Amino acid sequence: MPLPEGFLQELKDRNDMTDVASTYVSLKRRGRNMVGLCPFHGEKTPSFNIYPENGSFYCFGCGVGGDVITFIMKIENLDYIDAVKFLAQRSGLNMPEDTYDDSMSALRKRIFEANREAARFFYKTLYSENGRRGLDYFHGRALSDKTIRHFGLGYADPERFSLCNHLRSLGFKPSELISANLAFQTRNGSIADRFYDRVMFPIIDLRGNVIAFGGRIMGDGKPKYLNTSDTPVFKKSSNLFSLNNAKNSGERSLILCEGYMDVIAVNQAGFQNAVATLGTALTNEQALLMKRYADEVIICYDSDEAGQKATARAIGFLRNAGLNIKIISIPQGKDPDEFLRNKGDSAHDAFKNVIEGSGNDVEYRLTKLRQSFNLEISEGKVAYLTEAAKLLATLDNAIEQDVYISKLCKELEVSPDAVKQQIKKYGRKRYYEKRNENFRNMRQDLSGRNDKVNTERYKKPRVATAEEGIIAYLLKNPDRLAMIENELSAEKFQTEFNRKLFEYFSRRIKNGQDALSSVSGDFTQEETAKIYQIANSDYARMSNDNTARENIKVINDEYFKQRVSDPANADMDSIAEQLRRMKESRK
Repeated sequence: MPLPEGFLQELKDRNDMTDVASTYVSLKRRGRNMVGLCPFHGEKTPSFNIYPENGSFYCFGCGVGGDVITFIMKIENLDYIDAVKFLAQRSGLNMPEDTYDDSMSALRKRIFEANREAARFFYKTLYSENGRRGLDYFHGRALSDKTIRHFGLGYADPERFSLCNHLRSLGFKPSELISANLAFQTRNGSIADRFYDRVMFPIIDLRGNVIAFGGRIMGDGKPKYLNTSDTPVFKKSSNLFSLNNAKNSGERSLILCEGYMDVIAVNQAGFQNAVATLGTALTNEQALLMKRYADEVIICYDSDEAGQKATARAIGFLRNAGLNIKIISIPQGKDPDEFLRNKGDSAHDAFKNVIEGSGNDVEYRLTKLRQSFNLEISEGKVAYLTEAAKLLATLDNAIEQDVYISKLCKELEVSPDAVKQQIKKYGRKRYYEKRNENFRNMRQDLSGRNDKVNTERYKKPRVATAEEGIIAYLLKNPDRLAMIENELSAEKFQTEFNRKLFEYFSRRIKNGQDALSSVSGDFTQEETAKIYQIANSDYARMSNDNTARENIKVINDEYFKQRVSDPANADMDSIAEQLRRMKESRK
């Protein structure tokens, strides 16, 4: 059953959209609305809008939108019921009993519990006779028992059914263990452990829940690292290993490492603000997540070719997210874990010196470019400066550009004017390429071809726009439903999604319910975003009785045109009505 209307309304009243969003986003007032940099995609110009009038948000950059429940679902990676529970707990509101479908929330809870028991089992196994091999591995990597305990490290023994048997003895169902990705179904229908003969690294979210595991194999088999696949409680592209520790470090910087062992070694050396991705390259979601807890990211990847490629990729995402970047260069090409192990008791001071000696991402990229050219010959100098100019043209800060221009020209003894002219040329080219791309996207948006929710929109843009105008007018003026229905019926809507919305909102208004209060529970996140885009659009703000009647006329005209042009649906009444409308339009 759905949640009670009164409860949802009180939940939203107690969790003001602006107050909730401001704990994640820096907001400024613009007219009646609040604006800020979107937490869901990287941007430099604010396009994230909050509308206090109806308690909603919409980003014109990435198209994400909704109410306060949708916001928490998106930013905390929760399902609908768990987002409601999150907001209820935040505002001291008790959840109603037995009035909602809690099946997904119940499954998530069981997965959390199974993961917690699995982490305890792996840790206990590590310090048992069966886990001697794993404990020797960790001690051989110079990890102390205190560090092992702090990270909850463990061992999955070689027996293929140990964990499954243990968890089933605690009452967990096979389906729950498979949903948690702790087990898989064998050909004969039984279940077996996903992780075996591996040292285990629990992945813990910001609320202290064990959400997944990473496991390193003890031999030479493949894959070397095995990670939990995405589950109802875990999405690897939007989580980071040890962020639960790093957020409490008191620092506004994060050290981004390549793997679990690097993070743990850096942490043991006294730097609690280290994190790592989870078996994948850095994603835009992870960069935006880091932005919530840091102003600066220090990239500490391996110095091999793969590490350099990963660094280059990460720079783009981190810059897009608005983060300052530094790049650590580990002496003698070692990885961070090996470097710190070799330093022993002086590991902290040695790593601190490496951080203090690190350069920013522009210096790093210029150094990499420089290594590709022979600067002893004129052709090499020209080629290097040309590529350097292309790089500096991507910087938005003119002062930052000028600093590097001066440095380059001094080193290579060339005129700053020539380099500035080249940068200006590439900057203009980049500007026009970006402008043309924006124009293309704008045309696609206006035509409706980018509309993934109302997929019929681009075929019928005129009537679809009128339909959205009526929906926006109805949301703003629910008391005018009778007037609309007197002249317009749902069957005349020609796009299925808009017809569905009109019927949904009409039904709620007739039942005395708030039109928007249950949207985030009744529609997908993409549909919810589309609804709030309509509700907060320009034609919603400018809608009045006259524009509503104009939109009704467009919908009716298009409906009767379709009826008359389709022989299968044509009838004398439709033809007569169309002729009457044509005569009226000529007056």
